[in-house]
Amino acid sequence: MVQLQLGKKAPNFTLKASNGESVKLSDYIGHPVVLFFYPKDMTATCTQQACDFRDANAEYRELDAVVLGISADDVKSHVKFVEKKELPFLLLADTAKKVCEKYGVWQLKKLYGREYMGIVRSTFLIDKKGKLVREWRKVKIKDHVKQVLEAIQELDRK
Repeated sequence: MVQLQLGKKAPNFTLKASNGESVKLSDYIGHPVVLFFYPKDMTATCTQQACDFRDANAEYRELDAVVLGISADDVKSHVKFVEKKELPFLLLADTAKKVCEKYGVWQLKKLYGREYMGIVRSTFLIDKKGKLVREWRKVKIKDHVKQVLEAIQELDRK
């Protein structure tokens, strides 16, 4: 598994977004960025996670933070997800799983005794200078969005 280092530059990438454009992480220098990796569009837990970020979007915007969701689903799937759940942020398509690998979230998983490769639900906070400042791996949904929001507020106090 890739080991990212807190305090170091976050791995840059370019991916196609749900708005049809190519998005580069470096485009958001000057803003805190929340990158949340999730396994699959339209599944129960992933939908809850995305909707939690949606419901807290105004609070994130007040802190000038950008929220970006990443999964291995294609842009077409992301567009449906965004439209159905009225998500106010971009979803990025990492169909080749290159960004998932850079961030160490593409891992061997187990479900009912079956092993398979998949995305481990994870969130990364990148500061205004593009440095990785926090990471949450194997995220549990309850109160997660609030924890990330508090971490951004701490950045502003430093």
